[in-house]
Amino acid sequence: MGAEVADRVFPPDLRQRLAARVRLEPEVLSGALTGEAARAVLARVEILVTGWECPPLTHEVLAHAPRLRAVVHAAGSVKPLVTDAVWERGIAVSSAADANAGPVAAFTLAAIAFAAKGALRTAAGYVAGRPSFAERTGADARTIGVIGASRIGRRVIAALRASDAGYRILLTDPYVTPAGARALGVEAVTLPELCARSSIVTVHAPQLPSTRGMLSGAMLALIPDGGVVINTARGALIDTEALARECGSGRLDAFLDVTDPEPLPPGHALLALPNVLVTPHIAGAQGSEVRRLGAYAVAEVERHLTGEPLQGRLDPRDLPRLA
Repeated sequence: MGAEVADRVFPPDLRQRLAARVRLEPEVLSGALTGEAARAVLARVEILVTGWECPPLTHEVLAHAPRLRAVVHAAGSVKPLVTDAVWERGIAVSSAADANAGPVAAFTLAAIAFAAKGALRTAAGYVAGRPSFAERTGADARTIGVIGASRIGRRVIAALRASDAGYRILLTDPYVTPAGARALGVEAVTLPELCARSSIVTVHAPQLPSTRGMLSGAMLALIPDGGVVINTARGALIDTEALARECGSGRLDAFLDVTDPEPLPPGHALLALPNVLVTPHIAGAQGSEVRRLGAYAVAEVERHLTGEPLQGRLDPRDLPRLA
């Protein structure tokens, strides 16, 4: 990973904890993994702790890491770095996605709370000299549509169910059976039905060929007037220009932590609308939260050394439907 990333994710106490269990390389391996210096390090490595900025672990890279047995990723998605070569070697792969899920779920729940109160419209009215509690009109803010029962989606669902706000929760996810939906305490519906019935739609699906643009102009048009779209997943899941038209007309509001493209070009309509909040992909672990990723990774290394199951171990069969 990048040296700056390593300093943030692994502060001194976590480095010391790691060094107490393994012979830790003194310098962070960063940049390309194909140079002579990198190959000299890889030749000794049995456990590779990775993070943001790690290059792909290709056949060429792994050919110089004959002792490598585990990749412990101190971040979320492993798709940018884990190639077929890793699985072919039988190398164990763990991700700290669970540690990153907490901050994203908390961010989403905050956005839902703001959405339910019509905070964007009310704030815009306040700035314009209309300090009214009646700025929000339209859809009943108690029906929440959750797209994707991912690890984040499930945390959001559990928190909404525990709330005393009386939310009704709809879910669309092709991998969740009716019995599974009942166990989650939600009503399983199709995407069109979810859009048509939800006043707040929150997106937690992975980006796949089948999910790209799933919230199309037609789907967005089904959301009732005054509805709110929240996206902390991937920007490409929503038709950006269609959403800009819906929000520009004042029919929908949006909280977007991810966009397509990312970042949006200067002057894009979504950046100027008073009923849209765009944040630069900050829902995941930020600031002091990033040590959660390091702590999770260190615990995984400790489990690997003692032969315990890795909590974040990934199955290559599940990878196509993960973020």
